[in-house]
Amino acid sequence: MAGRFAPSPTSALHLGNLRTALLAWLAARSTGRALLLRIEDLDTQRVAAAPAVASGQIADLAALGLDFDGAVVWQSQRLGRYADAVERLPTYECFCTRREIAEAASAPQGDGYRPYPGTCAGLSERERAERRSIRQPALRVRAGGVTQTVTDVLAGEVTGVVDDFVVVRNDGVPAYNLAVVVDDVAQGVDQVVRGDDLLSSSPRQAWLTRHLGGSVPEYLHVPLVLNGRGERLAKRDGAVTLGELAADGVDPGAVLSLLGHSLDLNEADEPVSTRVLLDRFDPLRVPRAPWTLR
Repeated sequence: MAGRFAPSPTSALHLGNLRTALLAWLAARSTGRALLLRIEDLDTQRVAAAPAVASGQIADLAALGLDFDGAVVWQSQRLGRYADAVERLPTYECFCTRREIAEAASAPQGDGYRPYPGTCAGLSERERAERRSIRQPALRVRAGGVTQTVTDVLAGEVTGVVDDFVVVRNDGVPAYNLAVVVDDVAQGVDQVVRGDDLLSSSPRQAWLTRHLGGSVPEYLHVPLVLNGRGERLAKRDGAVTLGELAADGVDPGAVLSLLGHSLDLNEADEPVSTRVLLDRFDPLRVPRAPWTLR
């Protein structure tokens, strides 16, 4: 049994990322699970700064008192696993651009995802060959529009239609939905804690998990952290990383207290440790509303 935290090494972790990491640690440790750290670097594997960014993220997590089990896993070192998984899936080539999908698909879901309308599902070999000479295809799984239900600790049962989603992008990079499921199955992850903007992707991932022979994990999708304008927190919102806060005289202990207070686990400015927060943690009492950072 294991939970995981899986950041992408694009920039330093901000308070929203750190809050999710804390929740993943609390959820795993409170249930006797291991907690794994996975670096989702498929989009940054050719970016020279990515390893240094990831090292900084790992240091920030340690500064808050969050520990992990086993070696850090890098997705860029697991490409063979993703290729093997694709071979086991019913797929077809898709030549649609994002604009074409946006014009043909239904309204986007909560995470901005637009369900695929199946435009390329019935192309003949001749039609595929003609399109292949113009544009490199992505690979989509042929899911057939099945319905999949998942259970979330906070949201309850969530049902969604599984469209023919992308598993390999047209640049040859494994898609997020494929890579995260392959890794979770391989690593025995049975608890997934992440932001609730990804809740609508869970039915797709659960369907893929079952198709690859895994068991659907327990989900805990937590409300996001917002800025004072009610928008999703981002680095541009000022001092929101450990490094920036340290420059303003706010040490990691104070940040941990701030995060714990946002989860109703301690009083404002109360000195706490991860062990204290763990003793007070109850997943059913995680606040259901977004935390607005002012």
